Amino acid sequence: MERRLVPVEREVAARLVPTGDPITLPAGVFVTLTQALGGTYTVVYNGNMARIDGANADAIGFEPTRLSFDPPADGKIDPEQVNEALASVFDPEIPVSITELGLIYDVTIDGTNVAITMTLTAPGCGMGDVLVADVRERVAQVPFVESIDVDLVFDPAWNRDMMSDEAQLSLGLF
Repeated sequence: MERRLVPVEREVAARLVPTGDPITLPAGVFVTLTQALGGTYTVVYNGNMARIDGANADAIGFEPTRLSFDPPADGKIDPEQVNEALASVFDPEIPVSITELGLIYDVTIDGTNVAITMTLTAPGCGMGDVLVADVRERVAQVPFVESIDVDLVFDPAWNRDMMSDEAQLSLGLF
């Protein structure tokens, strides 16, 4: 994606990257859009990267994005839909989904519960709570999901070998 200036049309909440600290972007300023993936937006404001949640896309001139899934006829959670929901979550600094980054270690479906074990690219990443919230919000849109447990672990530690070949190729690591 090519970086471009976009106006902030209304005051909007954002999170600083990589600390996750909340900030407010005032209406009427211009920000540099650096990433628009998975329905979230990474911008640069006053020299700092910030992430705007997809629900606030209208504040920078975009339409909010919602996942939509057809309910399976068997009344059960479709594992492919859960994987699709997870693949729609992107790291705010790296233009790669958390599934392609290898951050999802395990997904278990038990009735109407989905249990997810995941990690971060770095244990001190302040965006961890934000990414976990994204995972919960996206998986909650899958039909028949009633509860979601996310276990954030750091063992084994993430390394770039956990990335898919496609992700490594897109980032020039291959």
